[in-house]
Amino acid sequence: MTTLDTLEKLFELPYFQAKKYSQKQALAAKHIDGHFYSYSSAEVIANMNKISLGLLQIGLKKGDKIALISYNNRPEWNIVDLAMQQIGVINVPVYPTISAKDYEYIFNDAEVKYCFVGHGDLLDKVRQAQPAIASLRGIFTFDKLKAAEVDANGEAVNYWEDIFAEGDLSAVEKIKDSIDGDDLATIIYTSGTTGQPKGVMLTHSNILTNLRDVFQLIPITAGEVGLSFLPLCHIFERTVTYAYMSKGISIIYPPSLDTLAESLQEFRPHFFTTVPRLLEKVFEKVMNKAKQESAIKKGIFFWAVKQTETYEFDQVLPFLSSLKWKIADKVVFSKIRARLGGRLRGIVTGAAACPRRMAQFFSAIGIPVREGYGLTETSPGIAIGKFEPYSAMLGTIGPVLPSCQVKIDTTTGTYAPEEGEILVKGGNVMKGYYNKPDKTAEVFTEDGWFITGDIGKIVKNSKGIEFLQITDRKKELLKTSNGKYVAPTPIENALKESFFVEQVMVVGDNQKFVSAIITVSQDALKSWCAEQGIKFTTLSEVVKNPKVIDKYQKAIDKISPDFSHVEQIKKFCVVCDTWGVETGELTPTMKLKRRVVLEKYKNEIAAMYVD
Repeated sequence: MTTLDTLEKLFELPYFQAKKYSQKQALAAKHIDGHFYSYSSAEVIANMNKISLGLLQIGLKKGDKIALISYNNRPEWNIVDLAMQQIGVINVPVYPTISAKDYEYIFNDAEVKYCFVGHGDLLDKVRQAQPAIASLRGIFTFDKLKAAEVDANGEAVNYWEDIFAEGDLSAVEKIKDSIDGDDLATIIYTSGTTGQPKGVMLTHSNILTNLRDVFQLIPITAGEVGLSFLPLCHIFERTVTYAYMSKGISIIYPPSLDTLAESLQEFRPHFFTTVPRLLEKVFEKVMNKAKQESAIKKGIFFWAVKQTETYEFDQVLPFLSSLKWKIADKVVFSKIRARLGGRLRGIVTGAAACPRRMAQFFSAIGIPVREGYGLTETSPGIAIGKFEPYSAMLGTIGPVLPSCQVKIDTTTGTYAPEEGEILVKGGNVMKGYYNKPDKTAEVFTEDGWFITGDIGKIVKNSKGIEFLQITDRKKELLKTSNGKYVAPTPIENALKESFFVEQVMVVGDNQKFVSAIITVSQDALKSWCAEQGIKFTTLSEVVKNPKVIDKYQKAIDKISPDFSHVEQIKKFCVVCDTWGVETGELTPTMKLKRRVVLEKYKNEIAAMYVD
């Protein structure tokens, strides 16, 4: 009997689904042009086989590499991914937002032979890089082109279905049988905050180990809807997608993040994964909309929101508080849930630290939010909060996954009591970095522990259940000129809970005190300026207004009591830029490139320390 535990290769998942949970709508999407389309479990398998056979016919063999690039998630991505795996061809997923120069580096390092691209400028970016990539033979597109196109070598750019072939599948079956769990399934190039990206080698067994651990954590069942919009080129969403397949969940891809609000209403998902910033944006929109209501409605709304500020997981309320909660739920919380589709049973957030208030607020209104932690190198999960009673704790990640071992190493730095660097062992840990044995050796201890570079500790709840708590990145710790260590991330996360703060970076390495560079949340600031009678001319003029400066000072003053004296922000500057992937301040997974920000604002930083 085939069970999830008996599967050894990722490409077996569609067959497992078809046998156990056959779906009429296994993979579905709303295209950017507005049309909705889907593939059944049987159609997914049929197309996988056509592509596998077609790839063999154009000369691909086991161990070759193909790159997949798309701005939006789409069923074609999954089908090509699984088809490649069946014949031992290794998927090299690439972020769409990086430059043509980055494509050149990755394609050359991995010796990519073909590339499949989505809409937008992706074809042009690959063509731009192609002359410097000797291995790249051709390009396919996921969408039909309006006119004939050729690549940089003068060869035709083909539609993805042009690779389809039918006939004897014995060659495909033979290769499928030769693949085992220790074979590479993918090479994922980390976005990296410094230096050239490194290719993380993940095997079928690595990802399946993680999938089995998270399988029971997803609180929905076969036939229900999982909405997927985080990039499939990142291992977080990709492993979740494999888990959806294993549970028979219908996966729907919205056309873009810009239309996510409409997609939540249209598809009414039961579950999705996200990054914390998206939750913050939803929270901000809800709050800003409430401010525009009548005085009575606004008063009721913010009374209800006030109730959530003391919320704890698994709380037991006395009668009067419970009655207040029921009223708040009926008149306010239920309406927020309806705006998010009305069927959400849970959300898991990852890729960056989730502010405590976000997990608290959404969980309080009836949409449980749990945080996951891991790295590309760990396929990715290390610890995830559960949806069962007493299996999640605000301010922590969650229990360590069953297949992982975690050790807190206190010997390699100066840490707070019980804190240390997080080390990991388990079947989910990568094989190594592609073509970089020296870099691989750097991230493993002599006795085989993977060095995460993150700082954390183990804490317990009232039931004695252990949770992993992340406190910062080891490389991001600041050391003031007084020799005191400061972890910037908790300070940044606390300040980002202000509606008026879009992004923030704490600085102060080798300085007497800690300062901050703050970017503006323009919608919130415009709304507030209108309330205050402040004329909003240009952003650069508005941020010089003494009342605006005082508003940001008050946001800092509000969080200061939660931090020690050395951690408190003494000076700040508000900048008018928007930090993003394209402008270079953020990685594709929305992590700060601290060195880039430090260089960009070196004059502003120097001014804060002029005395």
